[in-house]
Amino acid sequence: MQAIFESINNVFAFIGPLSDFLWDFPTNFEWYANIPLLGNFSFAIILLLGSGIYFSFRIGFMQITHFKKGIKIMTEKRAVDTGISPLAAFLLSSAMRVGPGNIIGVTGAIAVGGPGALFWMWVSAFFGMAVAYMESVLAQIFKEKKNDEFVGGLPFYGRKLLGNKVWIGVFLSVLYILYALCCLPAQGFNVVSSVGTMAEIVTGTKIATDSVFYYVVGAIIVLMTAVIAFGGIKKVSKWTDKIVPVMAVLYVLTVVVLILLNLNQIPYFFSAVFGGAFQPNAFFGGLFGTVLAQGVKRGLMSNEAGQGTITMSAAASDAKHPCEQGILASIGVFLDTIVICTLSGFVVVMAHCWTGENANAWVLMDKLPKFNESIATLTPGTAFNAVVTFVITLCFCLFAYTCLLGMISFSEIAANRINRSKGFINGVRIVALFVAIFGILCNIAGLELGNLWAFSDLGNILIVFFNVPIVYVGANCVFKATKHYKKNDGTPFTSQVIDRDDCEYWDEKAKNE
Repeated sequence: MQAIFESINNVFAFIGPLSDFLWDFPTNFEWYANIPLLGNFSFAIILLLGSGIYFSFRIGFMQITHFKKGIKIMTEKRAVDTGISPLAAFLLSSAMRVGPGNIIGVTGAIAVGGPGALFWMWVSAFFGMAVAYMESVLAQIFKEKKNDEFVGGLPFYGRKLLGNKVWIGVFLSVLYILYALCCLPAQGFNVVSSVGTMAEIVTGTKIATDSVFYYVVGAIIVLMTAVIAFGGIKKVSKWTDKIVPVMAVLYVLTVVVLILLNLNQIPYFFSAVFGGAFQPNAFFGGLFGTVLAQGVKRGLMSNEAGQGTITMSAAASDAKHPCEQGILASIGVFLDTIVICTLSGFVVVMAHCWTGENANAWVLMDKLPKFNESIATLTPGTAFNAVVTFVITLCFCLFAYTCLLGMISFSEIAANRINRSKGFINGVRIVALFVAIFGILCNIAGLELGNLWAFSDLGNILIVFFNVPIVYVGANCVFKATKHYKKNDGTPFTSQVIDRDDCEYWDEKAKNE
């Protein structure tokens, strides 16, 4: 088995360098890198940050002006006949956004770019909120009704906006499904490994990855995932409704306790973050481009604004107006990066392990051990360290598990653009489940297969390059829908509002009201 896994890992050895090339292009060319200021910005950063800035101005900075309105929408008690409630859709999207990247992504960004990377994560998140609004409104505008559910997202609005060509919808569906399949092994791996770590903390003993314990845990996880995933989007949303608030509150409270125990480090945190954003520490390379790229790249990979990978949940909502879910999507980015990622950054920066005696050893650690070492530094020589590490590992486990459920569910929604037959949808679910099992088996075999995990980075940037241009194609639809929403004159949203004739669901809804 180990030989097979290692062979697979070697086959995909080119993925990491290819992903880095696309994320860094064209800064990896000397002629471009030598251009003052501009040479620090890759095309991906210009595309994502530039789009966020442009869309923020065009929608009147709704991520600020309508933030309170979004909270009100989330707290409304609303009965729905079709699809899921706006709050359930928000929690489902958060199940994907708030993932292991909120811990290991932040840790990795700081380890490479220094504390200043966190500042640029904030910047990317603020403008990313506008991009998330745009793509989620498009998902709502062009959603379709399937029995008692809504299906939509990137493959659906992409097809409508690009000439309603069947092959475009199929291509975008396949692109998303392949992206999810590339990410699923890592999530399966993370869930099982974190359960094992929690068991080791409780028992105080090392548990071999190829032991009966890991096989039993793996089997239970697969069975639970199958039962939930095969219940459809409504069943998945019922579980995410319960899991997401628990894991978010638990993580926030735990880190807040750590901060309270280390109040004297708060001034250092802010000076390191703001100072490092513009004057990077030489320990991390000392280059402005490095800190900026790490912050933007890891920030956008965490909150997924601009990737179109969260739009399936936005479409599933029974919203009163397309812009409602767009506002909630922007709040989702805020929760993910400004709240959760910042708390992770507090732990890593306040511990500042890179300045201690074991700095060299810390640099060589993997991302999660780096984070755990930071926790140990903030709780030195206390039994409380084991408690905090256990709770953080539990949160990491839940982060990974909700991502697992979300990716399978969103793959199912995307598959509806190809074929809506029950057999085909079940086939997609089964394939996704087996790919997740592969990640679990990698853990049992004691392998991490870094080259295979790099697929998620590659999938992220490829989807960005397809999704953001499509959002520009549909931008006028969103601007007109936003104008209609702000006017709030009591008229229903229909195709006429955006000067089209293909918003079938909204037209039908207006007729029946």
